[in-house]
This record gives sequence, structure tokens and C-alpha cells, in this order.
Amino acid sequence: MTNPNDDFSVATAATPHPTPDNVSKRVGWPELITGLLAYAALVAIGAVFLRQIPDDQPIASGFAGYGLSAVAALGACAAAVAIRIRGHAAFGIRKTHAKWLALGAVIGAVAWPVDVALGLGFTAVTGIGSPQGDYQAAGNGGLLAMVITLLLGAVATPIGEEFLFRGVVANALNKYGPWAGVLGSAAIFALVHGINPVIMSAFVVGIITALLFRKTGSVWPGVFVHAFHNGASVIVPLIIASLS
Repeated sequence: MTNPNDDFSVATAATPHPTPDNVSKRVGWPELITGLLAYAALVAIGAVFLRQIPDDQPIASGFAGYGLSAVAALGACAAAVAIRIRGHAAFGIRKTHAKWLALGAVIGAVAWPVDVALGLGFTAVTGIGSPQGDYQAAGNGGLLAMVITLLLGAVATPIGEEFLFRGVVANALNKYGPWAGVLGSAAIFALVHGINPVIMSAFVVGIITALLFRKTGSVWPGVFVHAFHNGASVIVPLIIASLS
């Protein structure tokens, strides 16, 4: 039973009660291990195909990179759901109040410039640059390329990664307390992005979305954070470039 005085506790008043078959088992280590192993396998397979894209086609590489992020995360979440529980509500894939979605959108947009600053600081200290040049090239490739980039990077990827890293990973770790659920899942989310400036952004987004997941019991506020964060990373640089 959650403590109503715990600020990290999952709020149930704003979310529908899951059906009995979805609460007969809680998300735990079987789902976490299955999800992460499936994710690693799908990313490894996808990386083989990514390497076949010529270096002189950064837009195609950007599309493929975002597509792999979405497909690998969704496939890994599906594997975790399939092994025991099979009910999506137990993984936080449930409705929540519109105010949490709006809050997620605002937080995501505001978090982006903070994450840019953290990434620049990481580069200044380590000398390691961002590996996401192909993503930026895709967003700068014209109107159609920008739309495709937004669909893959600000819709499909946030859905896939929130389903896996909050609905499965944070969900499983939450039973060990808020620090394990929030910081543990955020650390895992950051590390899968590699040792580069993106690790800073991923850690910040991971903390924010894990907190919202604990508060609402739904992955959707985190999807909105992630979507508006990623969307800002595509749109804002284009606006700045057009004004310069």
C-alpha cells in the first residue's frame, strides 16, 4: 500500500483502477530483465543495418536511427508484457488527467535548453562531441524531412522509450522505493544512450518522467515530456537559423 503522504507515491484518484487480471502480478525482475535483454538484442541487430547506410546520406541515417530507437524499445516492451502479465494497464499504459499531460508538455519544452547547456558542459570537460549529427541533418533536410523526423523522433521514439524505460524498468524498480525507481531507472536510461553529451539530457529526462510516472501511475505524462523535449531539439534550431 502506498503512503498518501509520500510525494513520490502513485496517485490513483486521477487514473482508472486496473482490472483484476492486470494486478494479479506486479511488474518485476522477469519483465525488467526480459525487456532490457530484448532491447539490447534489437539495438545490436539494428546497428548492423545502420552501418550499411553510406556516410554521405546523413538524412537517411537520422531517420533510421530514430526508427531503430522506437522499434527496439516497443519490441522490448512487448516482450516484457508477453512473458507473464500480458495486461497493458499494469505497465502504466492507462489514461490520466489532462493536466498531467499539459504539465509534461511544458516541462519537456523547458527542459530542452537546460539539457543543451548540460551537454555543452559535458563536451567542454570531456572533449566528446554529440553523436546525433545525423538527427540534426534529418531535421534540416527540408519540410518533408522535418515532418518525418518529428514523427519518428518526437512521437514514435518517446512512446517506445517511455513504455520500456518507465512502464517496465522504473515500474519494476519502484517497489524498492522512490530513489531506486527514479534514480535507478534514469541512470539505466542515460547509460543506454552511451558516454557522450546525450547522457546528461537522458538522465534529466529520465528523472522527470520517472517522477511523473510515480505520481500518476501512467506513462503518458512522460511521453509528453519526451515528445516536446525532442520536438524542441528539432524545431528551435531551425527557428534560430531562420532568424540569423
